Amino acid sequence: MNTAAILLVDDEQSILELMLTVLRKEGYTNVDTVMTGEAAIAACEAKIYDLIILDVLLPGRSGIEICPFLRQTTDAPILFLTARESDFDKLTGFAVGGDDYITKPFNPMEVVARIRSHLRRYLGAKHAAKVQPSDKINAMYDYGHFQVDETAGMLRVEQTVVACPALVFQLLLFLCKNPNRLFSKSELYESVWGEEALHDDNTVMVHIHRIRERIEPDPANPIFIVNVRGLGYKLVQAETWSPQQL
Repeated sequence: MNTAAILLVDDEQSILELMLTVLRKEGYTNVDTVMTGEAAIAACEAKIYDLIILDVLLPGRSGIEICPFLRQTTDAPILFLTARESDFDKLTGFAVGGDDYITKPFNPMEVVARIRSHLRRYLGAKHAAKVQPSDKINAMYDYGHFQVDETAGMLRVEQTVVACPALVFQLLLFLCKNPNRLFSKSELYESVWGEEALHDDNTVMVHIHRIRERIEPDPANPIFIVNVRGLGYKLVQAETWSPQQL
């Protein structure tokens, strides 16, 4: 039995019933379903979910439109469902907070495999974040504009504590522990998510974007997390930065 909390959001009853049947057969017993974006927002405000399957084409506001609202209450993986791959703007979907997408019609067992993979990463990161302070090295990484407190599992930006989802924090912490070292997307994925990257480069890009939204004075022109085109990312000490630049 798997107690991970999953939310299915789709306006097609047949798809909800199919996924419920498959997930229950695979041992997932804590699964809720809703059929509109508004109901999905309400569900996430009332309950903590570990993963969300979100249809793109919903009545009223689309899945793309409501995803940022879901991100205000949850950092759980969000997997978009889309009727045709050509209809889904991957960059937009990832930018608004999505982690993956599935094209209809789909093989239910492939969806279950993706659910397992995302849950393994997400729940694994949450577990790592709960390690007691006595078991951790008392480490503070200070970059002037922001500080990462490993012991407290805390990010401060300009002396203000900033909420940071588990995997975002783990990726930032990894980069802080390896300053000025260039990592490919595959190396970052394997180091933080703990499994072979295969073709999952987008996950790293999405999480780098989320880090930049939190730590960069101007996320559109990053000075801390630098991209070396075609090679990867590195975290550098922005020596030229000063508060007057804000």
